[in-house]
Amino acid sequence: MPDHRQLVKGLGFYGATSVVAGTMIGTAIFVVPSIMLSHVGSPFMVLVVWVFAGVLSLFGALGYAEIGGALPQAGGEYVYLYRAYGPAMGFMYGWTQFIVAKSASIAAISTGFLLYLAYFFPSLMEVIWQAQPRLGSHALNLKLTGLQLGATVMIGLLSAVNVLGVRRSGAVQTIFTAAKLAVLAALILAGLLFGHGSPHSFRASLETHAGLFSGFAVATVSALWAYDGWNNLSMVAGEVENPQRNMPRALITGSLLVLGVYVLVNISYFSLLSPEEVLSTNTVAAAAARKFMGTPGATFVAIGVLISTFATLNGSILSGSRIPYAQARDGLFPRTLATLHPRFSTPSASIVAQACVAGLFALSGSYEALYTKAIYSEWIFYALVTAGILVLRHREPGLPRPYRAWGYPVVPIIFVCLALLLLVNTFAERRSDALWCLALVGSGIPAYLAWKAVKARRRS
Repeated sequence: MPDHRQLVKGLGFYGATSVVAGTMIGTAIFVVPSIMLSHVGSPFMVLVVWVFAGVLSLFGALGYAEIGGALPQAGGEYVYLYRAYGPAMGFMYGWTQFIVAKSASIAAISTGFLLYLAYFFPSLMEVIWQAQPRLGSHALNLKLTGLQLGATVMIGLLSAVNVLGVRRSGAVQTIFTAAKLAVLAALILAGLLFGHGSPHSFRASLETHAGLFSGFAVATVSALWAYDGWNNLSMVAGEVENPQRNMPRALITGSLLVLGVYVLVNISYFSLLSPEEVLSTNTVAAAAARKFMGTPGATFVAIGVLISTFATLNGSILSGSRIPYAQARDGLFPRTLATLHPRFSTPSASIVAQACVAGLFALSGSYEALYTKAIYSEWIFYALVTAGILVLRHREPGLPRPYRAWGYPVVPIIFVCLALLLLVNTFAERRSDALWCLALVGSGIPAYLAWKAVKARRRS
């Protein structure tokens, strides 16, 4: 398997930690607490779900820290799956990420940014082009809004920043991660200083329509969407300075930092708002800010969400573009995608290709369906990568491992089992999306066989 260490190493410990925290903290923390409360019925159980999902993500990060330190190469999960299971599995992962999972996530994050930008510029929601062409006896309703166009432009602009160099992109990530943490810190302080919550209010119970286990599992999916991104540092391991030392430290530090912030922010929400008030809004952060600052408070939070989403989008573009780059270097994607920029030494062709696919998704406007399918497909590979730690420990005991996963083999096994339970429950609760994702992942098999046939024809 080829080496992938030709990228410029521009991310130190703080930059790497900001990639972890910056890609984890997005818009979800400002939205999903009310959804979680509707499933579990009490603020206390919402906090339990946050801790459970955070610990589950930390378990995954501990495993990724071991395999990332042992294989510090650009491409992340692709490299790990290739090494553990062979090129076919590596191709299927890269295929899924490039075609839908990562690109759709980028499009969804960009669309979320524009949704909050529309708070200040409502005209972004207006339709700027519309047509109704006929397909046989059916009429298609095609339209383009300022929201869709703006999301596509955002993807293009931040992709251009990433082409200019990882140091510039890392600096953007660090600055905006610090800004979003400052906004969340303000919300936490507001809850501590102005909150009127008591232990009794956290134990309050609301009626739900789900059973205890199913409600807890569905709420966990929402929390895991908020934590998603802890794996992104592995995708840019080839650009981390002293990766054997900095990758494990950044993964663990970033995961623990976000877990603590999320729990404190939710305590603040439920200190400022009653359970009924939380349940009645989809913008719980703005409602909490309005409680102690009025309309200026809601405006402050809207700006904070924009900052948070901007940093998350930048981090996703930075990390996601390294997957097709790594695959192309191994001959599993067109070699053009392995091209480095002659001046900035960044995978410019891969960044541009990813921007094109993500831009198409952004133009489609299917935000909610895309992020649901992306999360399901990603967790299939999270489980496979973590199981790969067990495979590599058995098959390659001599592989240098600067960091060994804490609690091995119990912690990786727990993570894999819980990930499988999550996938099974999501299949039961969201069957159509799960089937769509499984079909998408499975489509990588004929795609891989077709690519092998093309390569064989070229050799002959």
